[in-house]
Amino acid sequence: MAIASCLLSEEQFLCSVCLDVFIEPVSTPCGHNFCSACIHKYWDSSDICQCPFCKRIFSPRPELQVNTVVSELAAEFKTLVQVKASTPDKQLAGTADVLCDICSEIKENAVKSCLMCLASFCEVHLEPHQRVASFKSHTLLDPVKNLDDRMCKSHNKITELYCRTDQVCICVLCFKTNHKSHNVVPLEEEYEAVMAKKDEAMASIQKMIQSRSEKIVEIENSVVVSQREAEKEKEASVQVFTDLIRSIQRSQAELVEVIEERYRATKQKAECFLKELKMEMAELESRSSQLEQLSQSEDHHHFLQSFPTLCSPLNKDWTNIGVPSDLSFEAVRGAVTLLKQRLGEIMEGLPEIKMKRMREHAVDLTLDPDTAFCSLVISQDGKQVILVDTKQNLPYNPKRFEMYSEVLAKEGFTTGKFYYEVQVTGKTEWIVGVVRESVDRKKDMALSVKNGAWVIGLDDGIYSAYTKSTVKITLKEKLQTVGIFVDYDKGVVSFYDVNSKSHIYSFTGALFTEKLYPYFCLQSNVNGTNSAPLIITPVPQTH
Repeated sequence: MAIASCLLSEEQFLCSVCLDVFIEPVSTPCGHNFCSACIHKYWDSSDICQCPFCKRIFSPRPELQVNTVVSELAAEFKTLVQVKASTPDKQLAGTADVLCDICSEIKENAVKSCLMCLASFCEVHLEPHQRVASFKSHTLLDPVKNLDDRMCKSHNKITELYCRTDQVCICVLCFKTNHKSHNVVPLEEEYEAVMAKKDEAMASIQKMIQSRSEKIVEIENSVVVSQREAEKEKEASVQVFTDLIRSIQRSQAELVEVIEERYRATKQKAECFLKELKMEMAELESRSSQLEQLSQSEDHHHFLQSFPTLCSPLNKDWTNIGVPSDLSFEAVRGAVTLLKQRLGEIMEGLPEIKMKRMREHAVDLTLDPDTAFCSLVISQDGKQVILVDTKQNLPYNPKRFEMYSEVLAKEGFTTGKFYYEVQVTGKTEWIVGVVRESVDRKKDMALSVKNGAWVIGLDDGIYSAYTKSTVKITLKEKLQTVGIFVDYDKGVVSFYDVNSKSHIYSFTGALFTEKLYPYFCLQSNVNGTNSAPLIITPVPQTH
């Protein structure tokens, strides 16, 4: 096992996250290794589950197991490093691996390199340089790797001069040819001149270190201040909302009480009226009965005396009497509704809140191979698409785009709201958005709202929205991931920078009558400069 680990370089045992030797190494599906704690911490701190090394995205998040082979190799390598660190090294740092060029069998470590001989020597083979007079004039220095780099590639001579004009080391033949009129000095002279500036350079470096140290302290202090301000603002905001909630609850209770009081008063008044009306009805029914009896009597005298009394009207006129229903509180409800709307508008003015609420309408999209241009290749999970150099021999499909590198999602929408995110990292040209189902897929037709496309894109380094005419979009930072939010019923298509959570552009006032499909165009790939894929990324769950 020790022999195997010695054959590998140190970099192969370093985690690319913590830059230290692996601890419980695990392998991702793409084949890269990381410390178990490092990769899980990396994924927990990110909205996207991807490989830190090659940026491949995994969905769903994979379950990782410790790679026993890499774990054993890393442990063995760590042991060897500790043994090596405990062994004294008499050589200067960076010179221990410079071997003697003269040793024939077992190579000894070199102690000096000769610029005249262009060779490195151990203690034994350096002896002639210390004894023979003709060798004593040679320039010796601490062991140096790659002495050939000290040779002029054009003339195969030692570079013992320095051209200050071009700031390069040259040989005497270079000075007589390409550098004849330049400011050329011996290498030693330039060395002395540069060394004379060392103290000034060191002072400058120290000054830069100091300024950066001060900046670090400043930023750290600003973080502390920001934390205090955040806590203070959070406390104040919670208090304001708490007071508002209490006020609304108190107003709600008071309003309910007023409604109930008005109802009780109305009910009491109505009950009095009902009692009185029922008494009058009893009186009238009694008169009716008496009148019926009198009509059957032959006592004409009694009939004539009783009739006026029985037929006389009752004193109270009920025509304009009623129970008013004064229970309408529409003004109060209207005011509360306006307050709710205004608060919602203010909250959505905060980018984080706006993004969170849009993500509540996230949809799971899959690219549709039946619509893909013949040079597009879709990943197995249907989330990524790339443009290849060769056209595939695909069967005719009325849904397929035949002019440009375009593709649609399988999922279409005819109502409500939906949201999705597209990664455009590494691409120099692209177009994304939504198109109506009847968009022309066979002809060379410009993308525009008139032709059923609500899209934005990047072309020649310029971001644009494709309306009736191209509208230039100015952004502070290069887009990495684009968020697309569609409100079908309101006719709005909006684009957002997911990283900064900022608004990019919105199409408004559209009257959608057809099914809308998410649209992706990879544009051309000249000399491989636009080879990166378009990726439908998983939208983080909102809580």
